[in-house]
Amino acid sequence: MVAQLTLAGPIGPAAAEYVDDAMRRAGADGAAAIVLRLDTPGGLAEAMRQIIARMLASKVPVLVFVAPAGARAASAGTYILYAGQVAAMAPATHVGAATPVQLGGHTTLPPPGPGAAGSTQRPAAAEQDAEAAKVTNDAIAYLRALAQLRGRNAAWPEQAVRGAATLTAAEAARRQVIDFVAADVADLLARSDGREVRVGDRRVTLHLRGATVRDYPPGARTRFLGVITEPTVAYLLLLAGIYGLVLEALHPGTLLPGIAGGICLLVGLYALQLLPVNYAGLALMALGLGLLAAEAINPTIGALGAGGLVAFVIGSVMLMNEAVPGYGVNLGVIAGIALAAGLSLAALAWLVLRSRRPSRRLGDPAMTAELAVLLEPLDVAGEGWALARGERWRVRCDAPLPAGAMVRVVRREGLLLWVEPA
Repeated sequence: MVAQLTLAGPIGPAAAEYVDDAMRRAGADGAAAIVLRLDTPGGLAEAMRQIIARMLASKVPVLVFVAPAGARAASAGTYILYAGQVAAMAPATHVGAATPVQLGGHTTLPPPGPGAAGSTQRPAAAEQDAEAAKVTNDAIAYLRALAQLRGRNAAWPEQAVRGAATLTAAEAARRQVIDFVAADVADLLARSDGREVRVGDRRVTLHLRGATVRDYPPGARTRFLGVITEPTVAYLLLLAGIYGLVLEALHPGTLLPGIAGGICLLVGLYALQLLPVNYAGLALMALGLGLLAAEAINPTIGALGAGGLVAFVIGSVMLMNEAVPGYGVNLGVIAGIALAAGLSLAALAWLVLRSRRPSRRLGDPAMTAELAVLLEPLDVAGEGWALARGERWRVRCDAPLPAGAMVRVVRREGLLLWVEPA
């Protein structure tokens, strides 16, 4: 039996946990080999290293297969492809672009060539270049080590890392970056049959032709982790948590907003600490929400609110390091939330301006034009009782009206209201 794992989408904590759990289950079930179907734009370096460490420690051979047609093993996927005992690609797939990305908010650049740094370069820029060079050289060494371990092309990794080079499936096979091109999983197993691979400190000959393939889908915990670590979902959880706590503070004792908000906030923060978060963006979001809350509590006709909205939108855009493939908050979601906040801010400003011109609510002027409901019919020049502003009043009208008719107050004479049909 051959176990099949499918790793599609960005490489993150959920993907690392899925691979670890599925490979453990496959080993316990006695799988002869593991096929790791790969289609990824890249992802987080830490998650990638966890997956590769699990592959290297596996007692079962791992066959990495970039499939289906149109798939890619970019960035982190290149490293995972190199780590497999057998590396194969389907037609119309590609591999490469393995330049590493730092999580501090900027992409690491290839180290400068001769003469790139002049004597006038600022110390801060020099330090940044040195840091970029260290990260890049570390990535090259890591990929070359995997290539040497598996007996593949150890020269091309430097091109993939420094120059973000890419290869098609046929080019990768020709340059010995992969072992061969396979049409599907059955073809992969047939071409791998009889190959001798190294598993730990052992040499193992693969006998896979005609083997049955069993899928190992992710478990419930892994699926949940995959949902909450999706950047847009984590962003919405964070906002839902903050707004829930704000509603609980404005309406103490409601409980539901506070409980739900606390849960969402904690889950969102847990997800954020697993993602490539730009903390300057997170700080701007916090500042923006604080200014919006201040505007709601102490209206300033939009001064605080406008600044808070701008800070919130900028922080939301900056929140995720979008240089990491597949990790970015959906701009449509940010625009929708910003639009809703802007409309709420405009409504609040309109209410503040309207409150500065309050209608007169006391004395005879307050009764004029007030609507009332007749409690009994009125004859011509007759008097009766009506309900006005929650009180029973004696009313008089020049026209006959039935009970239940709506009337408008014209004037007051003592305890008598003169009315007319409304």
